[in-house]
Amino acid sequence: MSFDVPDERQYLESHEWALETDGVVRVGITDFAQDELGDVVFVELPDEGDALEQEGEFGVVESIKAVSDLYAPVSGEVVAVNDELFDAPELVNDDPFGDGWMLEIEPDDADELEDLLTADEYQDQIA
Repeated sequence: MSFDVPDERQYLESHEWALETDGVVRVGITDFAQDELGDVVFVELPDEGDALEQEGEFGVVESIKAVSDLYAPVSGEVVAVNDELFDAPELVNDDPFGDGWMLEIEPDDADELEDLLTADEYQDQIA
């Protein structure tokens, strides 16, 4: 089976993605992760203003099969949360790289993105 792995994003081994735009890092879970989880029924996310540490837990995604912790790709402050997921968690399955995004972080150090996997490296991991 083939999974979407957009080139412009960076990835964690724990299956989160990061996309930096204008100094803000948008975060979600990968197509592979949502497929492994099955139907997502609940998402727990931090509040705007919360401080996150790189690779620290920031929330939980619950599906009909499993409950999985979510990990931050960079350290920084949460500046936006996708509130639509609270009423429509299935967006994570339907569009994991688009409408299913989870939060946005203003990074303390954007260089932390260099610690993450490239699309090719992530593709090798899930192959």
